[in-house]
Amino acid sequence: MSTRREFITLLGGATAWPVIARAQQTAMPVIGFMSSASAAPWADNVASFRDGLKAIGFVEGQNVAIEFRWADGQYDRLPMIATELVRREVAVIVATGGPAAVLPAMAATPTIPIVFNTGSDPIKLGFVSSLNRPGGNATGVYFFIGAMEAKRLGLLRDLVPTAFLIGVLLNPNNSNAEAQSKDIREATAAIGQKIEIVHAGTENALGMAFKTLAHMRADAVLVGADPFFNSRRYLLVLLAARHGIPTMYEQREFVQAGGLMSYGTSLSDAYRQIGVYAGRILKGERPADLPVVQSTKFELVINLNAAKALDFEVPPSLSARADEVIE
Repeated sequence: MSTRREFITLLGGATAWPVIARAQQTAMPVIGFMSSASAAPWADNVASFRDGLKAIGFVEGQNVAIEFRWADGQYDRLPMIATELVRREVAVIVATGGPAAVLPAMAATPTIPIVFNTGSDPIKLGFVSSLNRPGGNATGVYFFIGAMEAKRLGLLRDLVPTAFLIGVLLNPNNSNAEAQSKDIREATAAIGQKIEIVHAGTENALGMAFKTLAHMRADAVLVGADPFFNSRRYLLVLLAARHGIPTMYEQREFVQAGGLMSYGTSLSDAYRQIGVYAGRILKGERPADLPVVQSTKFELVINLNAAKALDFEVPPSLSARADEVIE
């Protein structure tokens, strides 16, 4: 009797093994999506990411799974998040929200493919050896946001040509903050513009920063490129309106939220491309062979409704240069 039970058990195990093996072979690949920002403000970007995946043949829940991890602006959480995704043995890590997310991902694994987006030069940051031939386990999208502060400052001066003092808001937790500060100081020194740089890395600090700038009688404010700022764009727009200060932002999303003016590239295009690259890697392509995509379209967006609320007149010459004017 015992021998018969053992035989049935062995037989059951033998017949079950191919079933288990087939299940393992057909298991859906998992993408680990990590971001320095927050989920709710990033919903449109995630939708664009899914669109990119779909364009290459992957639909979440059907033939690919996605595990999302959000740092909510707490950049010190990102190394733990990266380690967690590596332990999860995801097929691809999508690291978004700038260098704060990409660096921990790269430190956590030299083998799992990484698709990034960054506003700072990925070669200088050590993400890739070259833009055309990345050479390692990472590739992605470079959209120049961090290198555009001087350009945005110039547009802000065109918006408020009589500005005596321009305030600049930077996030000290951003690894690019020092470079941003350097670029802005060099640009203002060349034209003799007086500026005051203030720092904020939390919601409470954002409120204090605008109070400080209002107390200093800043004539205009430049909000530096930063994922945390982007995820708190409604708060920043509210603070600028509350203190009555014309403010310049990095992305059109700020203007759509009621802000006055922005200059930058399209985040939705960048996230769609990230989805395409993640899908191509799942199909077998190597990050080392996928060139870093560089943004080529930059757009100036102005919100005349916000200007009216500030009782501020946008110079007609600047409106004429805008790619989009919201009325």
